[in-house]
Amino acid sequence: MARLLSTKEVARFLNVNEKMVYTLVSEKRLPAAKITGKWLFPQHLVEQWVEANTINHPQPDTAALSVRGLLVIAGSNDLLLDRAMAHFNSMGSEHLAVYGNLGSMGGLRALRRGLCHLAASHLLQEDENEYNFAFASEELGRLPAVINFCRREQGIIVRRGNPKKIASAADLGRPGIRIVNRPLGTGTRLLLDRELGKAGIEGGRIEGYTREVQRHLDVGLEVLAGRADAGPGIRPVAALLNLGFIPLRWERFDLMASKERFFDEGIQRFLGMLHEPSFLKTVPDGLEGYDLSLTGKMVFPRDGEKLQAEKEKAAGSSAIAPGERRVS
Repeated sequence: MARLLSTKEVARFLNVNEKMVYTLVSEKRLPAAKITGKWLFPQHLVEQWVEANTINHPQPDTAALSVRGLLVIAGSNDLLLDRAMAHFNSMGSEHLAVYGNLGSMGGLRALRRGLCHLAASHLLQEDENEYNFAFASEELGRLPAVINFCRREQGIIVRRGNPKKIASAADLGRPGIRIVNRPLGTGTRLLLDRELGKAGIEGGRIEGYTREVQRHLDVGLEVLAGRADAGPGIRPVAALLNLGFIPLRWERFDLMASKERFFDEGIQRFLGMLHEPSFLKTVPDGLEGYDLSLTGKMVFPRDGEKLQAEKEKAAGSSAIAPGERRVS
């Protein structure tokens, strides 16, 4: 349960007097609940309220990304993204793509700090309809440019033949089930914890819940080796290793760039490559769990109009060689 602050504690937290706290409550500007005649303040909502009212957001330090020809991608792990980066590096251009496996939240934090050009993320929002927008807006202070990389199927990877008869996340709470997990801050862990919460299961009671591995492939390998009965992951890993798979949902896996850097040459070359037949041919025939119908398409801004000024400003300084394709 979220920690509840008293009036005195929230006043100390905000560095104001208690009278100001009561004023904010009476004006319905500060999140609060009245329980047994006393005002109580959920700490996480107070922290979000402070962030929402922050008007001076420091700009990322772009000097960290000033190495010519280097494209840094950080965030969530994905088999197809690995393949895309390898293909990009094999094209013989003057750009080199490197990757930091930080999880979805780690990618957003790296983007905020100016440590990467593109953040890869698949964070499911509270409404369970959209991805990434709320998290990116909260972390960055405003929405970045959002481009879809793929849609993919998330679920639970199980042993071949599913000998433990696992049918849903709720079954992971049964005695005798041992799992392997993904780290906090990953979209996959967020989804698993949400499904366990719906089933009324406390994750810490599941054997193996605290045993974390860094990649989807590592989850599959742990299940394949028999060191776990199940683990959260994507269908393409289960298909690659000939393991069982219990689907939970299709998700949108996006790439995000700050609007200031969106028209950098390296970013445009990488995003343009996603449309090219040479890249699409690298996707193995019959590999289940990927949908590329939105790949390379702008998710936000949807019409691209809000980036037009930045595009015109960047046209002279980030020109693309003839034949290269911009994403807009």
